[in-house]
Amino acid sequence: YHWREGIGPYDQRRKIINSSWGGTIENNAFGTHEYFDLCSRLGTESYININFSSGTIKEMADWLEYMMAPQGSMADLRAKNGHPEPWQLHFLGIGNESWGGGGHMTPEFYSDRYKLWQSFVRQYGEKPVFKIGVGPNIDDFHWTDTVMKNAYEFMDGLSLHHYGLTDIWENKGDAVDFEAKEWHSLLYSIRKMDYFITEHTKRMDRYDQQKRVKLIVDEWGDWLHAEKGTNPAFLRQQNTIRDAVMAATTLNIFAKHADRVLMANIAQTVNVLQSMILTNGQQMLLTPTYYVFDMYKHHQDATVLSAYSDNGDPISYTISKKDGNYIISVCNTDLEQSHNLTITFAHDLGSAKYARVLHSEEMNAHNTFDNPNNVMSRKFDGFQIDANHMGINLDNKSIITIVVPFK
Repeated sequence: YHWREGIGPYDQRRKIINSSWGGTIENNAFGTHEYFDLCSRLGTESYININFSSGTIKEMADWLEYMMAPQGSMADLRAKNGHPEPWQLHFLGIGNESWGGGGHMTPEFYSDRYKLWQSFVRQYGEKPVFKIGVGPNIDDFHWTDTVMKNAYEFMDGLSLHHYGLTDIWENKGDAVDFEAKEWHSLLYSIRKMDYFITEHTKRMDRYDQQKRVKLIVDEWGDWLHAEKGTNPAFLRQQNTIRDAVMAATTLNIFAKHADRVLMANIAQTVNVLQSMILTNGQQMLLTPTYYVFDMYKHHQDATVLSAYSDNGDPISYTISKKDGNYIISVCNTDLEQSHNLTITFAHDLGSAKYARVLHSEEMNAHNTFDNPNNVMSRKFDGFQIDANHMGINLDNKSIITIVVPFK
């Protein structure tokens, strides 16, 4: 990606064939201005990844100046294209998957090159850019050890990618038409996230015991076969209650490692892989995974009190507190059995402000454009409060979130 091809009048932007994803025309209609406009509309912070393979240091430096400089030639060009005021860039990735398609680099070469390039990430404004280095390919612990040893003092974060598969990479399994054994194999793959974070953290701790460098899990989710009848390179897949359970399990794992994991981005949000939204022309629907994120958003900016996930236990959970409330999210991955659990808190509990459950009897239940509300969260009443105790009855294949004030 070369950023200059995505600015200025649309009819003057370069059109290229996207040879990596589907062979269609990339017209560069979504460039820097459109990206920051989207961030503004969503109320989200920005995360830009620079071209560390076919790009240059000057190209990166010019782009950063174009985005953030209050004055100068690049600021004048930005104003000419319709945005006089600088944008705030929060996170900057210096390369992406440089061990693979992003350059096939060794960790020694990448870390040396990273130190050079990050030297030209200039400071604009009061808030420094959070610099993120390329982390390992799943379980490449040598990569983490080498990059941390050589460059950790020059970075703020290290990325990690992991996708859940039902089988091997070449046989990812169907998103809807699957058997119980594929439920379990996908769950096994998803739970590896706990192992990967644990082991990579050990390597990071060798050089950064204060945990200043954060783990940025900026690609994760289920990667299954593309929906039949679609371009397989577009990676469009359906989304079932199984995906929702996998998402909740993963979010609980992230909470378990909140001291190191700062950010965790499900890789796509619309139409691709484990997305929140599916569209068809002017139609759109919310997926089961969407409802998990809607329920877990209550934990955002809260303080984690307890988080649990274990490969042999169908129950995982996150418990946090914020603004005088406890937030409890529990996931039951069991295909057949409901489970009861009791949680004891440090304070007496009031009446719940929020209680939702996501559940389906069918393990492949999903939403379609003919039936968009087949799987959605609903009010949850399967819990009891007695002083500082909460009893919960959890259906099979279900996720719950409860927000309750404490006294």
